[in-house]
Amino acid sequence: MSSTATQVLFDAPGPRGRRRILLISILSVLAIAALLGAGLWQFARNGQLDAGKWLPYLRRDYIDFLLEGLGGTLRATAVAAVFAFPFGLVLALARLSGVGFLRWVATAWIEFFRGIPMLLVVYAFLLALPAYGVTFDRFWMLVVPMILVSSATTAEVFRAGIRAVDRGQHEAAAAIGLSGSQTMISVILPQAVRLVLPSLILALVSLLKDSTLGYVVSYNELQFQGKTMVSLTRFLVQTYLVVSAIYIVINLLLTRAALLLDARMQKRAARA
Repeated sequence: MSSTATQVLFDAPGPRGRRRILLISILSVLAIAALLGAGLWQFARNGQLDAGKWLPYLRRDYIDFLLEGLGGTLRATAVAAVFAFPFGLVLALARLSGVGFLRWVATAWIEFFRGIPMLLVVYAFLLALPAYGVTFDRFWMLVVPMILVSSATTAEVFRAGIRAVDRGQHEAAAAIGLSGSQTMISVILPQAVRLVLPSLILALVSLLKDSTLGYVVSYNELQFQGKTMVSLTRFLVQTYLVVSAIYIVINLLLTRAALLLDARMQKRAARA
């Protein structure tokens, strides 16, 4: 049995469902286009589209300032992913474990951090822990909460991928004398990781969005740099539109990479 990451997490819609999705998508695009048109018209009425308010963002110093923030955003996202994804895999394995204590601890961790807002975790590192003498620098005040929350959601992605592997793979591994742990490491995990790889790329999008909470701890990520730039230029609308455009471009690139990878996996599965 072969499956893609999408099929692991969602049932494929039928013909009626696809028509409904297409209709909703068309209506949504029209509604968004109407809102954008109304917004542009309102901006033009209030002089927000004047060239003088946009040309400063072509200056080298402004670009460098925003690029510094973008570098901070990408650095926080990358470090969080490097720790959160392997930790999520460990949590998934613990939740699927036959050892009751491990399963209970992993389940409690996952459900707790899936249910708590990340902003609250950030505030815990900013305000609560220092009261007990536990302190972190600004970077880790942001990244550690990102790791904690993302590990919980990523664990469920890995667990879904492991469960999606055909049961016959377990039986075939047992038939050639592999132990349970050997089967998991050598047979099941490689297939599960391939199944969920597009979903892991999309998880980077969530981490990227979570990094915007760096403004809470005054970490120099893109959102915080935008906030600082607003205080310097007084161009609130222009600054946040430029910052939003940067986020959108990065998210689109990540999403496109996930879709291309998913399509490539489907082609491989079709040839198999």
